[in-house]
Amino acid sequence: MEFNNILLRKGYAKIKLKKINTNHFELKVKLNKVKGRFILDTGASNSCIDINLAEKFKLEVQDSDTKAAGAGAIGMETKISSKNKIEINQWEYQNFTVVLLDLNHVNTALTEHCAEAVDGIIGADILEKGKAVINYETKCLYLKKLVYKF
Repeated sequence: MEFNNILLRKGYAKIKLKKINTNHFELKVKLNKVKGRFILDTGASNSCIDINLAEKFKLEVQDSDTKAAGAGAIGMETKISSKNKIEINQWEYQNFTVVLLDLNHVNTALTEHCAEAVDGIIGADILEKGKAVINYETKCLYLKKLVYKF
């Protein structure tokens, strides 16, 4: 049986990825029902969104004492937003906490390589929550669907 079918039978959602000029994978995400463009970054500990897009994505923002570090930037101020809903194709997480920070350095690097700027980054927090499987050959991300008890 094909690997893809096994994952789907086990309750995974299949998410198509698009490879961009920087060799990152891009994916479409809905955050609080607002569509956005994100890159997948397995090295990012947390998913994040550009701090300037808080209003666009209907985020209730709180101060954070945490400083962020990433490729080419350290000691960046962050904010946090809790109790958000994120949807990636058929996968959704209803109590999602996202880090907000200035993604200007990320978007500058992307545009310098003729790639479009992004709204945010999907990091290891989502990948872990969804028990992620990435198939680089077929450019697909699989996330195990969460079960909510009401």
